[in-house]
This record gives sequence, C-alpha cells and structure tokens, in this order.
Amino acid sequence: MVHHYIGSGRIVVSRPWLIPAQGRTRKGRNLTGNRILLTIGGGIACYKCLDLVRRLKERGHSVRTIMTQSAQAFITPLAVSALTNERVFTELFDVDDEREIGHIKLSRQSDIIVVAPATANLIARMANGLADDLATATLLANDKPLLVAPAMNPKMWSHPATQRNVAQLQADGAQIIGPEAGEMAESGEAGVGRLVETMTLVAAIEERLAVTASEGALLGKHVVITAGPTHEPIDPVRYIANRSSGKQGFAIARAAAEAGARVTLVSGPVGLPDPVGVDVQRVETAEEMLAAVRDALHALGDPPDVGVFAAAVADWRTDGHVEQKIKKTKGHSAPSLKLVENPDILKTIADDPKLRPSLVVGFAAETENVVGFAQRKLISKNADWIVANDVSARTGVMGGDRNTIHLVTRDGVEAWPQMAKSDVSTELVKRIAAALSDGQTGQRDVG
Repeated sequence: MVHHYIGSGRIVVSRPWLIPAQGRTRKGRNLTGNRILLTIGGGIACYKCLDLVRRLKERGHSVRTIMTQSAQAFITPLAVSALTNERVFTELFDVDDEREIGHIKLSRQSDIIVVAPATANLIARMANGLADDLATATLLANDKPLLVAPAMNPKMWSHPATQRNVAQLQADGAQIIGPEAGEMAESGEAGVGRLVETMTLVAAIEERLAVTASEGALLGKHVVITAGPTHEPIDPVRYIANRSSGKQGFAIARAAAEAGARVTLVSGPVGLPDPVGVDVQRVETAEEMLAAVRDALHALGDPPDVGVFAAAVADWRTDGHVEQKIKKTKGHSAPSLKLVENPDILKTIADDPKLRPSLVVGFAAETENVVGFAQRKLISKNADWIVANDVSARTGVMGGDRNTIHLVTRDGVEAWPQMAKSDVSTELVKRIAAALSDGQTGQRDVG
C-alpha cells in the first residue's frame, strides 16, 4: 500500500496499481471507462484542471465538466471543451437542459463527482446546502461519491469557518483531498492551501472508484455496531461519562450500509444524525446498551455476521439510585460515591455461543502501551480483532475527526497512518468484507 501524505494532514490512500497507465483491473474490475463529472471552482488553481482532464482521458475515463462563473474568469469553457470533447455546462437556467432537469441528469449519469479547485466560497455553499447555480444545484442533487479538492489562501483555509464547513462536508460523506503546503501562485505567500498535484488527485479518484466498484461487498450481511459514550447517572442532573463523540462508530455504520449491509447501530448519547439506511437505537447507560444489543441479536434469530463494538462504555456506575439532586451543604465534605463495575458488553457477547457474531471486532482506547494492552484485550475479551488507538490528551482523538489506529488480530499487528475517521471506517469495512469472503472468521472459546 502506498500512502500519499497531504500537507494539511489529510491523507489519500492509494495503491501501486493506480499509478500506471490505463487498463489495470482490481479483482477483475476494469478501472477505465468511468464517467467523471468535474466541477471547476473559481480559483487560480483551476488551470491545473486542464492537465487533470488530459490525464483522466489518457487513462480511458470520460470527463464532463461544470464550470462556475468565477472559474470562467481564469480558463475558458472552450479550452476545457477541447480537452474533454464534451460540452461544458455553465448555466442552471438553460432552456434545453432544464427541460429534462439537466442538473439531476448530470449527477445521475456520472460515476463520481470531483470538485477542484474547491474554493472557500464554494465549500461554504456546499456545506450549507445552497443551490443557487448549476454547480451547487447538481451537488445538492448528487447521489454519487464526492471528492472535494480544496485550494485557497492559507489564511482562508485555516479560518474556523472553513474548517467547520469542511468538517460538515466530511460528515455528509464527502472525501476531502488536500490541500498541500507550498507557495501560493496569486500572493507569493506560503502555507497550506495549494491544490494537490494532478497525479495525486488522479490516484484519489481511481481509488474512490475502486471502492465504489467493491460496494455491495457486504450485501446480505448483517452488522451490529455500538458507538458513543454511556452516561451513568449520579443523580437526576449529574452523570459519569467520557469524551467519546461517537463519530468513529457512526462512520463505520455509514460505511457498512454503503457496502450493502443491513446495519443495526446501538448508540449512547451523542449529537450526531442517524446515518442513512441504518437502524439506530439510542440508549443512555451501559446496562441499556447491553440490553439493546441483546434484543437486536435475539430479534435476528441467527447471530449477525459482524459485531463492531466501538462504543466507549463507562467501566463503572454508581451503586444505587438517587431520586433527588445531591445538594452542597456548607460545612460538610463532598459526598462519597460507591462505584460498581458495569457489564462488559464486548466480552459478554463474544462469550455467548447463541449470540456471538462470526466476526467480533472490539475497540481499545488507550493512553499508553497501546499495542500491548490491545493484544491482551484481544485474548481476554475473546475477540477476533481489536482496533486500538492512542487517546492521550496530546492526540486530540477523543471527540476529533481523525484517528491513528493499530489493527490487532490473531495474526499480528498492522499500523495504519493517521487519517480521517471516515477513511478509517472505509478501510475497516473493506477488511471486514475481505475476511468474510475468505472465511477468516470463526467461533472462539464459547460455550
């Protein structure tokens, strides 16, 4: 596996077969002849799109383009059309096109949509669901994979508003490619903001197309996932909890559903929307989460194919229930809390011969000796895989959008580079599908 690191810290994961010329296949699938819709935003970097079109055409892909009004100030539709051998689309209210709802057809007739360069303005409009021109209307009507390649002044890229908008696009399922660090063409400033290099973008496009070609790999499979924290009440207004945001578990649920699986997601209290096509059950406490998982498994009749236990379940809860808010009393010390251990959901399910999924994947959030503790957990919890990550304060992982994990299995340890949680989820789901296909599952020490 080849990893191309982007200057912003984002990563494009590609493979060697993506780089040579056209005609290569992946597991018998042809990677040429794909229909790519390129939306060109209005930044100086849009001149690179001419080379991007040429490279994609060389590799056997067809390319249609939408140009924003601002993009036409930098390069002409005529130049783009000469390279694509296709008409360039520029107007939303085109009588001939919109008679057949052209902005819908542009999306439906494509295999992937690429936005490059994605300016700060265009990203903001996308993130907020605006549809005031052909580019944004088409993106709002899109049901295909979306790659967004930002390019802008470094100050604009680092602005909190832009970062919020990018995070929203990622939460909506877009893949962000770049930007890179370097000198800006228009200002001479240096920093993170440059459009990624053409071949890096080509590799990312083909990688996403390959993933799309393999979607459906979990068709007919059932995946049960836990996510988020649990809240263990101290009294009616206070609780014991942790910093888990649920983002990783929700991203895994989304990726599994996109791969064709039937997904049941049991989530602790988080502020995330339900992933499309996923059966979501909301709970508060560890005991409620275990009960919901058991109910979901019993309802199936047969154990599911995969159980992914990504929730950061509280290890302890208070002993007993307090009906009223505990009040501070002057002159008295703080109340003491007696804690009791919560049920171990991962081990409980993994040890149950009637409920255990074929593949059991646990998570280990550690602050030290990450791999060592994960290896012990693999055995003690009777799991097949453990996804281990460092959640010490310096990493910013808990509640963040990125993750650096180690995949610990009975066969060894595989370190993955830091990547967005959505990319971790895509890669993990691909591994799960491959394991099920190869029969690399089995009941552990149950019964």
